[in-house]
Amino acid sequence: MTTTLTFSFTHCPLVPFAHDYAHGDSEPWHQHDCAQLLHILSGVVRVDTQEGCWVVPPGRGVWLPAGTPHALRMTGHVAARTLFIDPLARAFLPATCQIVQISPLLRELIVASLNLAEKYAPGSREERIYELILDEIRGMQVLPFGLPEPQDAALRALCQQMRESPADAWDSRRAARVANMSERTLNRHFQQQTALTWSEWVRRARLMEALVRLAQGQSVLRVALDLGYGSHSAFTAMFRRVMGTSPSEYFYSD
Repeated sequence: MTTTLTFSFTHCPLVPFAHDYAHGDSEPWHQHDCAQLLHILSGVVRVDTQEGCWVVPPGRGVWLPAGTPHALRMTGHVAARTLFIDPLARAFLPATCQIVQISPLLRELIVASLNLAEKYAPGSREERIYELILDEIRGMQVLPFGLPEPQDAALRALCQQMRESPADAWDSRRAARVANMSERTLNRHFQQQTALTWSEWVRRARLMEALVRLAQGQSVLRVALDLGYGSHSAFTAMFRRVMGTSPSEYFYSD
């Protein structure tokens, strides 16, 4: 059963909220009658939706359109800063779930909004901050940390099997054999249903699992080998290409 949480936007277009979670905390399935931007300062959050799962690493955020059923699972000490946003506050707000880059400006605006009065005068500092937040949301960069689920039952079972054995060699030939279909059919159906090729999906699945394991404090070498990378350097090169820095710098630098 999914609980619906409601918000009132009588006085302003968004409601900021701060909450910290301990490792292993979770929130059951629920939905909001408004849009939500969940920004993570520390730790990693897995967001499950009916369309797939989304892993939010530190410094990033997840956008959830109004009415999206979702559940949360926390890894590490999670400091979350959330904006609940009137879906009518701006035209063309994102219409799909997505992991987004939080710019330094937007991060500071989110933190500042926590101390703003709910009621404010037209033209006031409060109004300008709220309006600038909405402008920044419109320009957020989408990041490849979402893992859409195919609708086909055989493909879903294949995805689950890959998650259970991420170190195995999951090329499309083997995947097609497991799914009992031709390689060509696998690739065509998988891309139609997820907008990703099978190999792209596997790379994302491994990266998202790596983010969770690194947040748990596992060593980079252990994560690399457990996820099927032949060496520390091969995994680090992949991580740097996607994240812009090495895993050690991302999770363990002061």
